[in-house]
Amino acid sequence: MKRLAITLVLAVMALLLPVLRCPAQTANDSFTEALSKHHSGDLREAIRLYSKSIDHDSLHVMAYLMRGAAWHKLRQFENAIADYTKVIDLGDPLFQAVGYFNRGVVRNLSGQYQEAIPDFSLAISLDKKMSAAFFHRGIARVRIGDQTGTFDDLNEAARLGDPDAECWLDTTTPGWRVMNR
Repeated sequence: MKRLAITLVLAVMALLLPVLRCPAQTANDSFTEALSKHHSGDLREAIRLYSKSIDHDSLHVMAYLMRGAAWHKLRQFENAIADYTKVIDLGDPLFQAVGYFNRGVVRNLSGQYQEAIPDFSLAISLDKKMSAAFFHRGIARVRIGDQTGTFDDLNEAARLGDPDAECWLDTTTPGWRVMNR
């Protein structure tokens, strides 16, 4: 009788085991599949799978970050901004810096230059060596007519090794390297 009870319990557990999977594992499975779709260019399917991952784990910061990147690539800027804002709100400083930076890039692309500048500033405050944040803040500043701010940001980006900033300065301010000595 005892052997029959144990066999019955094991049989029931075997049937339920696929249903009782850990949500974090399911979130990670969906995320991994989403990354594969993202890299192959199937962005709509990647977004669906990132969303599934988020449904299983609402704190999956990488899923929000990558879904934001997919929305960004599809030029669905409002959705991208919402996901990057969630990355920021989740609070990990390394992810926050990337979230602020990416949200600033999207805002630049959508013509929201004034709103982009504080995002780049916050990214820089979290990662003082993020040359791309200096570069893109410089781009936003040129769009609003802040020539001094533009030069300062592009100069700092170039100092940090950003080749695009160096090229921009070589084109617009040929003597910039001498000014820095």
